[in-house]
Amino acid sequence: MTLVESIPPNYQNPYPHFSLKSTTGDVISSQELLKGNKGMVVLFTCNHCPYAKALWDRIIRDTNKIRTYGFEILAINPNIHPDYPEDSFEKMIELKTKLNLPFEYLVDEDQQVAKQYHAQCTPDLYVLNNDMTIGYRGAYDDDWKNETAVQQTFLLDALHQLNQDNNNMVPVVKPSMGCSIKWLNDNF
Repeated sequence: MTLVESIPPNYQNPYPHFSLKSTTGDVISSQELLKGNKGMVVLFTCNHCPYAKALWDRIIRDTNKIRTYGFEILAINPNIHPDYPEDSFEKMIELKTKLNLPFEYLVDEDQQVAKQYHAQCTPDLYVLNNDMTIGYRGAYDDDWKNETAVQQTFLLDALHQLNQDNNNMVPVVKPSMGCSIKWLNDNF
């Protein structure tokens, strides 16, 4: 496990739209998810990373709150790598069922979306406005290890601020931190 942090976001240009397969086998597009929403929370994550595992319950708990701010939420797994069988598509389906995820869990089989977004770690969190510009990129909260010790909820605070003043960006207080993405091509 290599610990890495997210890099500063691209504030100038919109991020690209994407279409990826969900755990149901359906292809889900970012355009579909944005319909009727102010934006979306995109979480690059996986099944095996301890940093990612620590976040699942919090995200599930906060899904309805995220949606009340006008943002859809989805998770993308870019770790489809033969050396990490726990992150396989089959294991994603099992995790979606086990945790009863109330949002889409998508697979980035060729890692192109993660590369286009310059995702670095699992978890790596993006809040995109409806026009695909960045609203926030950073940590979910201030304590990945111990949910009961959390004092600052960076994501929810950013969504609240964006809900009050849509299409602006919220400065990163603390970058996301987690296991490095397991790139199929180590030259990325």
